[in-house]
Amino acid sequence: MNIHFIGIGGIGLSALGRFLKHDGHFVSGSDMKSSPITQQLEQEGIKVITPHNASIIDNQDIVIYSAAVKQNNVEVIKALKNGIKTIPRKEALPIVLGDKKNYCVAGAHGKSTTTAILASILKSSTLIGAISKEFDSNFRYVDDLVAFEADESDGSFLLSNPYCAIVTNAEPEHMEYYNYDLKRFYHAYESFLKIAKIRVINAEDEFLSTLDIDAIKLHPSVDITEVSYTLKNGEPYTKFHLKDLGEFEVWGFGYHIAIDASLAILAALNELPLVEIKENIKNYKGIKKRFDIVHKSEQFVVIDDYAHHPTEVAATMKSVSLYSNLKNMEKIVVVWQPHKYSRTVSNLEEFKKCFNGCDALVILPVYSAGEEIVEIDFEKEFASYNPIFVDKVEAVDKEIHLIKDEKVVYKYSDGIVLGVGAGDITYQLRKK
Repeated sequence: MNIHFIGIGGIGLSALGRFLKHDGHFVSGSDMKSSPITQQLEQEGIKVITPHNASIIDNQDIVIYSAAVKQNNVEVIKALKNGIKTIPRKEALPIVLGDKKNYCVAGAHGKSTTTAILASILKSSTLIGAISKEFDSNFRYVDDLVAFEADESDGSFLLSNPYCAIVTNAEPEHMEYYNYDLKRFYHAYESFLKIAKIRVINAEDEFLSTLDIDAIKLHPSVDITEVSYTLKNGEPYTKFHLKDLGEFEVWGFGYHIAIDASLAILAALNELPLVEIKENIKNYKGIKKRFDIVHKSEQFVVIDDYAHHPTEVAATMKSVSLYSNLKNMEKIVVVWQPHKYSRTVSNLEEFKKCFNGCDALVILPVYSAGEEIVEIDFEKEFASYNPIFVDKVEAVDKEIHLIKDEKVVYKYSDGIVLGVGAGDITYQLRKK
């Protein structure tokens, strides 16, 4: 088929485009502007135009658009006018995954990491909402065995055709999609599990623990033991024992990493012998923007992390604390770019607690992701941290510069600088 993607520069849609191209389809795409992702897609042989232009819509069989694309988009308008099947990303999942053996990972936190670890273990095809450092992509095509990051934010995980459904946790998030109805939200998770032949769950999650369902259950407080942390060439590793399966070692720091890895291991036992799992898990090298060490020296480390919910930030803070102890670095500076006004307001009290342990908190403007501006008195709400407010940060040589009104107001060149957020902070932390 001839398939066109509107918004192909997004991390999720680009993976689908890559997968369908390798599945034998002709794929094209468009986006608002050029980006590292669109440039890489062009290098891979996918025609991409920027900005959006109706002229690219011609005789496609299907047009697929991202959640960020509105119905007044010029390409959407022309596709509908021409009678071309035009569908949102989630409705495209049956086309991509319908006849595959899919190991689908869902959850508010840890699903990208768990999916990437599982893909490393299975050596399978994969689609992830992040870039795996093992193969430097959000996509890999091997065969019809697929590790897939399933998205609950728009209910699309219900269309992912899971052979095996893995749920890391079911903490309420993206409640606007579920009309702030907890019953509807939890029902979606239960439905996702029930349509799968095999189920793997974190049975200590508040909601998942209540389900009367046939599943492989991980009880972290009992099943994960002898957890320890080490550095190898400055890279973080977590060791742990899982049930009666012996010792495992996985890239990353923190108890949450042991949980994610354990869920992937328990799912992979359906496909591979234990000895192979223990060997293959060594392929996992982390994912970009998750405890992503973008600068490293004896005196100064810069870490980029996608954490944008208080639970994720708190887990990352624990990992950074472990890392600083092993590196004998005393100072931890956190640069926080709040992601979405709705999320910040809904979780304000938890955000006020999750940065505990930092020596300085730098707060950037809210990355709105298209939302209307909501007044939040950050100075008052976060007064206990005595926060620093700047417009942006820049990575210059071996330093992080704080910029206010186009002027450098402070420089960091020692200790640990941790950047957290799901917006463009990831680019600010990297040297251009």
